[in-house]
Amino acid sequence: MQWKAAILTASDKGSRGEREDTSAQVIRELVEEELGGVIVDYRIVPDEQDEITAALIEMTEYYQADLVLTTGGTGLGPRDVTPEATQRVVERLVPGIAEAMRAGSMQKTRRAMLSRGICGIRGHSLIINLPGSPKGVHESLLAIIDQLPHALGILSGRIGEHSR
Repeated sequence: MQWKAAILTASDKGSRGEREDTSAQVIRELVEEELGGVIVDYRIVPDEQDEITAALIEMTEYYQADLVLTTGGTGLGPRDVTPEATQRVVERLVPGIAEAMRAGSMQKTRRAMLSRGICGIRGHSLIINLPGSPKGVHESLLAIIDQLPHALGILSGRIGEHSR
């Protein structure tokens, strides 16, 4: 099955063109190569809750992405508001995905415990907050990517909850 994915980068510097968005490239490669997904939307917004929220709504409703992967804004800094913006748009949380990402990344660096990223469902879309660094994105996605086809299959209705 081919999944529709969207990538949202939350970065003040990236949105101003002052920093190259290498984390999104890591997401793109893993989604295309490991998940067999197609990127239907990609954008960079500043670390502003309203802009992140609006982008998430558009990606899930207009583009009907099965999977929305955010990068950036999950740390402890005062401008890190991606989890709060995500919380505003999701209908249900999927805490196990965020826990698995942190646990997987903790095997590489203890700093992974500082990520506040969340995961949740909006309609038939799964939204996952990833860290902002390319290394953090890679480690986090690798920790969960094998379970995403099943999760997306359930959400989309393509497979039953208890299929193996």
